[in-house]
Amino acid sequence: MEVKNIGLDVKKPKGKCEDNNCPFHGNLKCRGRTFTGTIISIKMQNTATVEWENTRYIKKYERYEKKRSKVKTHNPPCIHAKEGDVVKIIECRPLSKTKNSVIVEVIGKEKGFAERMEAEDEAKVKKEVKPKETEEDKEKKVEE
Repeated sequence: MEVKNIGLDVKKPKGKCEDNNCPFHGNLKCRGRTFTGTIISIKMQNTATVEWENTRYIKKYERYEKKRSKVKTHNPPCIHAKEGDVVKIIECRPLSKTKNSVIVEVIGKEKGFAERMEAEDEAKVKKEVKPKETEEDKEKKVEE
């Protein structure tokens, strides 16, 4: 199947696919905003969760505020992006209840992605709670 020009200055994928929702090989029209983010999850079929950070200046406190945006996006088989990849995504028509964008280019890998994910997983794990001392334990300590 021939690779179509999608109207953006992006590298064409090397792989081929029969996906109807691929902007290069299928019938999907890309329009709207473009974003650059990191893939944090690819647990769903042909779907990736992409996250990016943006900062906003708050005049009152003279500080910057960090915010994160997460979007579910279509991952075509010809591009086949993996976790930790920095990708360019573009909006398109709704593909499902939560997906309304598609990955059009893999830019590279994010440095320190594995360490960041490990740190987030450790933060989710609850700390072990020490068992409370019973009255018998307290009496034994007093006797000693």
